[in-house]
Amino acid sequence: MSGFGVFSAGGGAARVGWRDGGEVVDLSGLGEVFRQRSLNALLARGPAAWRDAVAAAQAHDGPRVPLADATLHLPFAVADYVDFSSSLEHATNMGRLFRPDGEGLLPNWLRLPVAYHGRAGSVAVSGTGVIRPHGQLKARDAAEPVFAPTRRLDAELELGFVVGVPSVPGVPVPVSAFADHVFGVVLVNDWSARDIQGWESAPLGPFLGKSFLTSISAWVTPLSLLEPFRVEARPQEPPALPHLAGGRDWALDLDVELELNGEVVSRGNARTLYWTMPQQLAHATSNGAALRSGDLMASGTISGAEHGSEGSLIELSRNGREPLRLADGSERTFLEDGDEVVLRGGAGAVTLGEVRGRVLPAVQHPYRD
Repeated sequence: MSGFGVFSAGGGAARVGWRDGGEVVDLSGLGEVFRQRSLNALLARGPAAWRDAVAAAQAHDGPRVPLADATLHLPFAVADYVDFSSSLEHATNMGRLFRPDGEGLLPNWLRLPVAYHGRAGSVAVSGTGVIRPHGQLKARDAAEPVFAPTRRLDAELELGFVVGVPSVPGVPVPVSAFADHVFGVVLVNDWSARDIQGWESAPLGPFLGKSFLTSISAWVTPLSLLEPFRVEARPQEPPALPHLAGGRDWALDLDVELELNGEVVSRGNARTLYWTMPQQLAHATSNGAALRSGDLMASGTISGAEHGSEGSLIELSRNGREPLRLADGSERTFLEDGDEVVLRGGAGAVTLGEVRGRVLPAVQHPYRD
């Protein structure tokens, strides 16, 4: 496993490290940029500095700390967070679940990478507990909504990319400039309260059903390490409009999996995504919105065409109609208190940082009896 992160150990200050198997290589001796409490200073330096940093980290013989003795921190200060819907299979599955009497895909989905703007302040590092959120819930046969803890807590298996170099306000970033601005990737779990989401989403889309927590790995894998796993993306029909055309050689052949309570319940691959990362970046800036160092943009749930490759429980359980039976004999439709979800991914010698989270009970809410 390789990647940059931020760690502390033995009472020392947080600083930048390089993950090497079961150890963290302390990079603070390489210069001031590696003595920071986040990667943002490195992110802003650009591709040439990133390549030098990877080479220096791989060659550095500085102090090593066993991973078990290190405290891992959020690796970068998140400037903005955007979550796309890039999987054709996931979008179709969710459309059929949320709009059973309508089309699986809305007319715009094949024309642009649909997205919602998330809450940067609720992005947390792997290992952070998932407190069951409160919200308005309304069963289909209920006359009125109620305010209560979610009953349909879900996980989402996603791949996110981290922006390094900012862009100029008012100047869109073309598909071809993707690697000039993006530092690396992380695994993302965009935890979702499906009952809150379903009630609130018309007409403006997800809000409180998503914004309570988004978990990312403690390690950011540089793009340069993923070059061997770049493949051509699936064909797009209809063809993308000119400002979104291109970037199809940026599908990533990375295996991904979702583990629930020690058992892998989903296996997929990021290469199946319909919209690529360069297209997502180009769309996000096509109206002139500027990039900032530390922007996080996630793929949305990665789901394949085969049953068992869906990256969320709502899909795996067919919205609760077909419970998952685990090896210990228990069943799950959605997550219960005490459940632990772990996301993993990688290919060849490159392993992405895992994302781990355990569900904690809802807290007593001041507006609820």
